[in-house]
Amino acid sequence: MSRPIQFVIEHLEEDDAESKEVPAWVGLEYTHMLTLSPPESTVHFTSLSPSSRLALASAFAPAPQSTPTLATAAAHTSDVLTLIKDMNIDISRVCLLDPKAEKELAPEDGEEFDVFLFGGILGDDPPLDRTSVLRLKGFPGRRLGPVQMTTDTALGVVKMVVVDKIPLEKIEYNEFPTIHFNAHESVEMPFRYIKGPDGEPLLPVGMRDHLKKDLDRSFEF
Repeated sequence: MSRPIQFVIEHLEEDDAESKEVPAWVGLEYTHMLTLSPPESTVHFTSLSPSSRLALASAFAPAPQSTPTLATAAAHTSDVLTLIKDMNIDISRVCLLDPKAEKELAPEDGEEFDVFLFGGILGDDPPLDRTSVLRLKGFPGRRLGPVQMTTDTALGVVKMVVVDKIPLEKIEYNEFPTIHFNAHESVEMPFRYIKGPDGEPLLPVGMRDHLKKDLDRSFEF
């Protein structure tokens, strides 16, 4: 690739009704994307509300001892079409990750595209096809297989295919894993996750604690 790959997340998730910011689990997934992306890349978050943009910009601000291996994050209230116009990138060089695309993503797509675009939160159960909003804008598309993924998982898979040149069918996954908190409490995740080095699903830092809190709240009366 002649220049660093760019990722764009067109934000289609509603803000938290109370805080008017992105829900906590969305923030965890978005932050996880920075660890899954190449460090020389930028992950753009577009179509954010003003309050969500400020919250994410603050969350993404590098800490004094932060690791230099994280990708750069950029939060925008403008949409993806405005962003690529400002970046002088033709729509033909932007690949929409679309479960209804005719072609599957392949390593050579890293040379064909400069930007990889994700619509909404790829993690609804059942899927809501929010990608349809972007499909109508004419972006060329690629699919990542038949099983639903979260957005951060999808971004990690794209990086493995187009940067690391691992064919899609060679990637190992945990399918619908059960997350155990103790001997009596667990939750089954209805998504596909990348299998980590320890054989466990690759989850965002803090996601287990968030899931446990949600589970505890479900038992409150």
